[in-house]
Amino acid sequence: MAKVKIKPIGDRVLVQHIEEEEQVRGGIIIPDSAKEKPQEAKVIALGTGKKDDAGNSTDFEVKVGDLVLLSPYGGSEVKVDGEKYKLVREDDILGVIV
Repeated sequence: MAKVKIKPIGDRVLVQHIEEEEQVRGGIIIPDSAKEKPQEAKVIALGTGKKDDAGNSTDFEVKVGDLVLLSPYGGSEVKVDGEKYKLVREDDILGVIV
C-alpha cells in the first residue's frame, strides 16, 4: 500500500471504503444512485487524538488496518492521487468488525 499524503488532525480518522462486488439478480442492474452507501471501511490513518478537559490527548479505540462500520452520512469525502478516502470523526465510527 502506498503512503497516503493526508495526516488527519484531532479526533479524525482517514478511512477507505471497501467496495462491494456488484451483484446482478434476475438480469436487473441497480444504478449507483439507488444503491446504499457502503458502511464498511478500512482505517488508513489516525489523527492526533481528542483532547480531554485537562488538555491531554485520549487514545483512539481503533488502529490503522482495522475494518470498521461507519454511519452512512458522516464525514467528508476526499480524493488523493485518484483514490477516494473519507475523513470521519471517531464518533462517526459505529464499531470494529472482528
